[in-house]
Amino acid sequence: MKRIILSMVSIILFSGALLADGYQVGDKAKDFKLINIDGEYVSMADYKDAKGFIVIFTCNHCPYAKLYEDRIIGLDQKFKAKGYPVIAINPNDSVKQPEDSYSNMIARANDKGFTFPYLLDADQSIAKTYGATRTPHVFLLQKDGKKYVVKYIGAIDDNAKIPDEVEEKWVEEAIASVREGNDPDPNFTKAIGCSIKWAE
Repeated sequence: MKRIILSMVSIILFSGALLADGYQVGDKAKDFKLINIDGEYVSMADYKDAKGFIVIFTCNHCPYAKLYEDRIIGLDQKFKAKGYPVIAINPNDSVKQPEDSYSNMIARANDKGFTFPYLLDADQSIAKTYGATRTPHVFLLQKDGKKYVVKYIGAIDDNAKIPDEVEEKWVEEAIASVREGNDPDPNFTKAIGCSIKWAE
């Protein structure tokens, strides 16, 4: 009995470790090919003129994701023309969280007027590969030839609830640093939001 319990604990710890794995700053990020809300598949390779990407794991239902929607639109509008478009990815299992279904993604994007692709990570493989744990969770990537180098990981800014009281715009500051040829400082912050709803 003790041996069975120890085995179960080991499996749980191992599974947790797998979910905790992911990219660190400086790693080369994997491209993806995920379905957009318009039924077309999108990958970073489609953006021939991009200098980098603001990849954001987000969703429909999470209160924190909702609080950041207008700011995510703002990031895309400000930086897309400068070569750093937003690509949003919904990693949540819609069985556990029906509000995050593909049909609801379409409705949410239309309702909010998303200016960026909103992709479904149906098997959650991209979220696991990147190491996303929260919604929203940002990965700022810099394009280097055919590679995508992780330059910043974490939160959008330091105040989810009150935009007017934001003091540190971490993503904007990270992009400014990268555009000047410097490494962001900080290059990592704690993502604040709802936990990703993993399939069982």
